[in-house]
Amino acid sequence: MRTVFVFALGVVFGCSTPESPDGGSEATVRTSPLAEFLPTPTGACPTLADGYVTFAPLGIAPRRVRLWLDPAVATPGPLIFYWHGTGSKPEEAPYGLGEPTVDAVKAAGGMVAAPEHDVKAAQFPWYLTMGAGREDDLLVADEVLACAREQRGVDERRIHVAGMSAGGLQTVQMAYRRSGYVASVVPFSGGLLGYPDDQDPENRFSAMIFYGGTKDQVIVNFQTLSLALHDELKATGRFSLMCNHGLGHKIPLSARPFVWQFLRDHPFGTSPSPYADALPADAPDYCALD
Repeated sequence: MRTVFVFALGVVFGCSTPESPDGGSEATVRTSPLAEFLPTPTGACPTLADGYVTFAPLGIAPRRVRLWLDPAVATPGPLIFYWHGTGSKPEEAPYGLGEPTVDAVKAAGGMVAAPEHDVKAAQFPWYLTMGAGREDDLLVADEVLACAREQRGVDERRIHVAGMSAGGLQTVQMAYRRSGYVASVVPFSGGLLGYPDDQDPENRFSAMIFYGGTKDQVIVNFQTLSLALHDELKATGRFSLMCNHGLGHKIPLSARPFVWQFLRDHPFGTSPSPYADALPADAPDYCALD
């Protein structure tokens, strides 16, 4: 066992995890989530529509989620969760992902879901980025997925997560704690806080990790946390693409079209990555394989 202490947004906390397995070992590759990891509704599902919708998961206060969807398209499509940064709002999602990506998801019968943070979370929007250990925000995500499966259908191989800053840290927490259904993730200035519980270690979800160099620091150093995430993903045989855009604490807007390509190219169970030997020609020139 190892214990790791991390300074996370003003909070010091420790957590333990078994030693990572040999990165060269082979795990069973499944191409879809196991049924046991796919959530079912715990409350009454609201009617899903484009705009703000209130979800009421069992055991926590109801929470609004901004949804982007096209009710006229019935084909089950991808689902992208987006977690906003401190001081921001769910409407950050089209900025972070790009309007063309949101439109493409809608046209495919999918949905982008950006939860509104709990006002009780205080200084930072997401409980898990404060070391609180509370999964309230992930229970909201579970309920969104469960209700979408019930009402619209979801391409269960294409459930992705992205977010910026505190939302980037939350993205990584969700990647591990919901690895039972998450296919691939894109944290913008996120990284690894401690060692979160890994719901399904056999799922080698993929990550495209953006950070802004040594100046990417707001309370914590996001370069340090991003490199820590990269090392841990490699140690567990998961694909990790590092992208140091050097712009500091920002989303590199020119990279957004490739973010959507990365997510499309990494559905659930994609191992090895199609990028393992060489990146596509249109990948940002600051992204590199290790």
